[in-house]
Amino acid sequence: MLGVALLVFREVLEAALIVSIVAAATRGVARRGVYISGGIAIGVLGAIVVALCAGAIAEAVNGAGQELFNACVLFAAVAMIAWHVIWMSSHARELVQHMQAVGGAVKAGSSSLTMLFAVVALAVLREGSEIVLFLYGMAAGGAGIAGLVGGIPLGIVCGVAVGFALYFGLLRIPLRYFFTATNWMLVLLAAGLASTAARFLVQADWLPALGTQIWNSDWLLTNGSVIGQALHILIGYDAHPSGIQMLFWAAVVVALVIGMALTKRKPPRRSDVAQSRVQGEPHAAA
Repeated sequence: MLGVALLVFREVLEAALIVSIVAAATRGVARRGVYISGGIAIGVLGAIVVALCAGAIAEAVNGAGQELFNACVLFAAVAMIAWHVIWMSSHARELVQHMQAVGGAVKAGSSSLTMLFAVVALAVLREGSEIVLFLYGMAAGGAGIAGLVGGIPLGIVCGVAVGFALYFGLLRIPLRYFFTATNWMLVLLAAGLASTAARFLVQADWLPALGTQIWNSDWLLTNGSVIGQALHILIGYDAHPSGIQMLFWAAVVVALVIGMALTKRKPPRRSDVAQSRVQGEPHAAA
């Protein structure tokens, strides 16, 4: 039972941390609950479909189908997180002002919410499909029904609990620093996902490793530990990364930092200035 619980916990933890960061990053945004819960539901349904097609996926592309599928899912999530990070860097000040003025009744761009909806769905899709496949393998290997029935809910509860702990911890950040902090968390999250995608492509022989092990920090923190797994999700930590992983990680961070800097320098449009003045008039009169 403990083995099943640990497996489920690690997979649920990865999805829960991503969902928690997304939920915190959209703090105060109207209808975010609908988008996030919808993303979770779509991800679960997709995971069931992927699990049913697992054999065909694994055998595709000369046996590298599973690695390529995981890489595509991760790259899609990176692209959507990147879009939101750049969008948020140009709207953070406006969102803070609105949240302070009207108590959180903020309406963010629907396109940004749609992107994060997709990020949540992809995270749940990938981790959910892996849970189903791993449990199927354990059952085929002789794991008893009692162990599965007892371990699955225990792993889910523990993983979700850690996700909630992160979420409520993020909400304690002062509002004036909140969007900056969550934006940087999303940048590191995207970089970590890109690094993991690169590792899958190396395993599929689609990319060169550029050095199979740049360093080995197992003596400090192993990939298999709970802390190591959490850091792998949050910032892309790997105890023995390849050169291509480091290259992808750095490329995403640099690209997003440049994108945020260019977006912040962009002068506001006249329509945005006029709208902010109109919205500010009732508060000034009050």
